[in-house]
Amino acid sequence: MITLIRLSLAFLLILSATNLQAFTTEKKRSFRAGDGASIDAIITALYASVSGEAGASRNWDRMRALFVKDARLMPVIWRGDEQTELRNVSVEEYISFATTFFEANSFHEKEIGRQVQRFGNMAQVFSTYESYHSQLDPVPFTRGINSIQLFFDGSRWWIVSVLWDEEREDTPIPEEFLVMPG
Repeated sequence: MITLIRLSLAFLLILSATNLQAFTTEKKRSFRAGDGASIDAIITALYASVSGEAGASRNWDRMRALFVKDARLMPVIWRGDEQTELRNVSVEEYISFATTFFEANSFHEKEIGRQVQRFGNMAQVFSTYESYHSQLDPVPFTRGINSIQLFFDGSRWWIVSVLWDEEREDTPIPEEFLVMPG
């Protein structure tokens, strides 16, 4: 019986080490040096990975490497008449939808304000954005706030989730969310 328990424990340790090595190798393979080095770096990388011209390939491996396994992206969808819906998708589901959309549409998003609250190894970032069809557009087609939850594992930052909502006529972005730190 003791031999069976030891054998089972040895198997579990080997399996765990293999899974950890696979996770670490995958993240190292696609991770761009510095993207998780700071809160600023990971937020900048997030915006860069979704922005580009129509038909231009996005660096989805870079985007994947920003997120923890099982991370969620959750847009608030406005249906009118005070009706909203929360869409809740994985990183892979987002990439699948976005790839199709970005084949036909240019999309550029830039950060215009940020508030960060940090405690221990977690941070909550309210990142205010403007979205443009072209980098040359003088006026954004929409603005909103990304609520980004981050985790620091002792060596780098990871995105745990992104929840976002767009500005509407009856819900303008408050001035305090339009300020960049520093």
